Amino acid sequence: MDINADFGARAVVHSETLDWLASPMKGVSRRMLDRIGDEVARATTIVRYDPGSHFSSHTHTGGEEFIVLDGVFQDEHGDYPAGSYIRNPPTSFHTPGSEQGCVIFVKLWQFDMDDRTHVNIDMNSGKFIADAEQSGVEVLPLFKDGREDVRLERWASGARVRIHTKGGAELLVLDGGFCESGEQFSKNSWLRVPEGYDLSVMASENGAQVWVKTGHLDCVVAPGA
Repeated sequence: MDINADFGARAVVHSETLDWLASPMKGVSRRMLDRIGDEVARATTIVRYDPGSHFSSHTHTGGEEFIVLDGVFQDEHGDYPAGSYIRNPPTSFHTPGSEQGCVIFVKLWQFDMDDRTHVNIDMNSGKFIADAEQSGVEVLPLFKDGREDVRLERWASGARVRIHTKGGAELLVLDGGFCESGEQFSKNSWLRVPEGYDLSVMASENGAQVWVKTGHLDCVVAPGA
């Protein structure tokens, strides 16, 4: 299955307009943003767990990165409320689920295969830093290495923001919204652009809080490739 599999092109999904699709696990459904592969896939997805639903225990051969958008995600390592940013690197394993139900944004098979760094950040209590180069922009760093830069950005009302796209860029709106290329983005809208794309946005009148990831699209490999 290929969804938004041309990583040399701009891709947009306004996920709130999509129907939920059932996964192989009862009580777990999905909205697919990009995907290369079937059930074992390089994938970016919004996943909904109904109350009391669980996935079977599994190992993340290619790593897993996720944000809890709503509710409380759980596994044997702890409870992760809305606003949690998690990185489970290659070779990690868990048994995920949610007693009260939750919605997460998750990326699979997109790690450096040598990465072994676990990350667990409560973005609700993180300290934002003013961007010295752009007025109206604050940044909460989440993860950075030689391959990628992941952060939460907070944009003031009407702020004009440029995002460097070396290695490509990916954005998910967590709150508020913005306009890009004449298109309006609102909560849970997703945008991916290739390297060299002139990415310039304007925050809405209510500002925006946006998850931003750059540098990670230089080499896109599907599982088993």
